[in-house]
Amino acid sequence: MSRMFSGMLLALAFAALLVPLACYALPPVAASWEGGERLHRAEVVPDYQEPPAELTGGSAVSAPQAGDPLPGTAELARLLDARLTVEGSGTFSAVVQDALTGTVLYERGGSTGLAPASTLKVLTAAAALSAMDGNTSFPTTVLPGKDPGTVVLRGGGDVLLTKGDSDPESVAGRAGLATLAEHTAAALAAGGTQGPVKVLVDDSLFTGPALSDAWGQADIDAGEIAPVHALAVSSAWEQEGTGPGQRVEDPALSAGESYRAALAAALAAHGIDVDPEAERGTAEAGAVPLAEVRSAPLTEQVGYMLLNSDNYLAEALARLSAAAVGREASFAGGIETVKAQVSALGVDTSSMVLGDASGLSGETSVSAAQLTSLMRVLLTGTDPDLRSVAGSLPVAGLSGTLAGRYDESADSAAAGIVRAKTGTLLAVTALSGYATDADGRVLAFTFLAGGLDGNTRQARDAVDAAAAVLAGCGCR
Repeated sequence: MSRMFSGMLLALAFAALLVPLACYALPPVAASWEGGERLHRAEVVPDYQEPPAELTGGSAVSAPQAGDPLPGTAELARLLDARLTVEGSGTFSAVVQDALTGTVLYERGGSTGLAPASTLKVLTAAAALSAMDGNTSFPTTVLPGKDPGTVVLRGGGDVLLTKGDSDPESVAGRAGLATLAEHTAAALAAGGTQGPVKVLVDDSLFTGPALSDAWGQADIDAGEIAPVHALAVSSAWEQEGTGPGQRVEDPALSAGESYRAALAAALAAHGIDVDPEAERGTAEAGAVPLAEVRSAPLTEQVGYMLLNSDNYLAEALARLSAAAVGREASFAGGIETVKAQVSALGVDTSSMVLGDASGLSGETSVSAAQLTSLMRVLLTGTDPDLRSVAGSLPVAGLSGTLAGRYDESADSAAAGIVRAKTGTLLAVTALSGYATDADGRVLAFTFLAGGLDGNTRQARDAVDAAAAVLAGCGCR
């Protein structure tokens, strides 16, 4: 099904956004349904159509043309209605839209606002990359303090610091506190500092409360989130990584303690002592930096956030977006900025209510129509930074929060084809993304389920199966 780009198809740039797997640049596997219930591949599948075992480098993927057949709405509705059901409580909201034309192919309560869980991070990602350039990086700086013998560690919004050396190959840990300490020690020694040196921590870039009233204490205790500061090591996890686990109580001061320890080790070679505790403090306005490290570019941080569903990073990026457009870098400023930037992209946000930027809040209300509308904007826009959001979504069965899903044969048609952001709360499950159907049409979709009670896993399986329908659908 090789086709050439033309007109609007250039804007789609599906070579970067769609399935980044060479084997799926070829015709999709024909799908059949037994009893309208389960999706199956053909019994004999050519090698080039087998699901991939791992992600590979991108290659040219042909784009759909306006003349390609759309799924039949009646058949698509029959198949999706059979999937979007659970035993017990819960309701589904869904929208499926052709990305090229905007034609709505399936809608079920699409305008109903529900808590979207972590699919909200797609809005936060789009807002960040519309408020800031994708190449933006965030500094963590050391400045001389107001008093002799003091240095100030100033956070510039990088919450993916590492305690160790900077790693140029990593997103989390691109900037290292040990590297920053070594550069600081060299500058202090060259300036004739005798010591002892006192470390102060300046996290004043972010304003207002560090914890949101919209978050439950149980989520905080479980490590889903921590107080949001302008610098943190590994999104405030006690153990560097992606979780799950506990988070530190004061991420900024904890990062300061790690820096202090690294500075003490670096200055020991020069015979200079460092005070045993870090405290909060600020430098004089206009102070000349002694040393600096910088984060990975924004596009890479957004990709990391989406793949790992990083709540802490999402909240930090919302505040950084607010600062970039002249708002307060606070919870309120971040929420206002996400909504305003998404609205400016052409999504109707009049009924949208945001409780936070990560999706933890049950006070958030976003509709399937709004999420799907944004997904189509990301797929069809001309801004490469915004297009990168769609290209950064987890791949079914292969990466991020979708790596462990679609591993059962019934829904294996979705493996490597569906790209989507997942979302799960106690009574909510959600999936928003896009898939290429059997005729090469790119379908943007959102499936939301709310009001669940003890059947969240069943609802999650239902939305996974619904996305698999789209991946294998000729549906006529």
